[in-house]
Amino acid sequence: MTVLFGQLFTGISIGAVLLLIALGLALTFGQMNVINMAHGEFIMAGAYTTYVLQQSITGAGLSLVVALPVAFVVAGTMGVLLEVLLIRRLYARPLDTLLVTWGVSLMLQQLARDVFGSPNVQTRAPDLLTGNVALPGGLTIANNRLFILALALAAVAALTLALRLTPLGRRIRAVVQNRDLAAVSGIPTARVDRTTFFLGSGLAGLAGVALTLLGPIGPTMGTNLIIDAFLVVVVGGIGQLKGSVIVAFALGVLQATGEYLTTLSVAKVIVFVAIVAFLQWRPQGLFTLRTRSLA
Repeated sequence: MTVLFGQLFTGISIGAVLLLIALGLALTFGQMNVINMAHGEFIMAGAYTTYVLQQSITGAGLSLVVALPVAFVVAGTMGVLLEVLLIRRLYARPLDTLLVTWGVSLMLQQLARDVFGSPNVQTRAPDLLTGNVALPGGLTIANNRLFILALALAAVAALTLALRLTPLGRRIRAVVQNRDLAAVSGIPTARVDRTTFFLGSGLAGLAGVALTLLGPIGPTMGTNLIIDAFLVVVVGGIGQLKGSVIVAFALGVLQATGEYLTTLSVAKVIVFVAIVAFLQWRPQGLFTLRTRSLA
């Protein structure tokens, strides 16, 4: 039973990481149909923001608290610039957005190498997040994993409330359901797109801050994360936040179980095979978006 609960929490913690890196992509990809390959570099920007702040703020705990909003703003601003300068002209050409944002991601990786160097760097974790929580039965849970889980759930709750209860959320949902009808109804779709890109990219920055607690950061860390983010969004259903939440934790538990029974490499193969089989059965994803399209 101890092993079962241990693997279950390991899977949940992996799912929390997947959810954090995919949450912003679920927002931008779902609404704007933009294949943003630079999303991983926004995560990298959030991670390096934490690193830079720790050079001037000596306390690891204080620097982490400050890094959360600062990384959100930094990554969100990068997303807005990308939308205004490039993506705005490519909304009707999704494959072109893939190529353009892939080029942007390579440029951002090289910029990170020029500024911070090619070797990975390590940030300091607060003392509160370096230990473990001991539970009955000999089960231990890492504090940093608990923090990431809490951060992921808080981000989901905040985003859900914003989409359901605020005027901005209603405008976003209107544009998602039918962009043309929203535009003729007086909703400024261009402004909604910029705001959505800011929020989605800012959430990527939060994910970058969280990932500094799990290991070193480097210029190519986004490349290692972007595929997992897209898998979560596509399997959950385009534009479906609840689908991304369910799929992130399901894939996390599946990967943890596979790692326990086999090896890390085999577990990755098992996850990919399960995703392919699921999409063969349900290509639209776990949930589908209901629209008011007249076409």
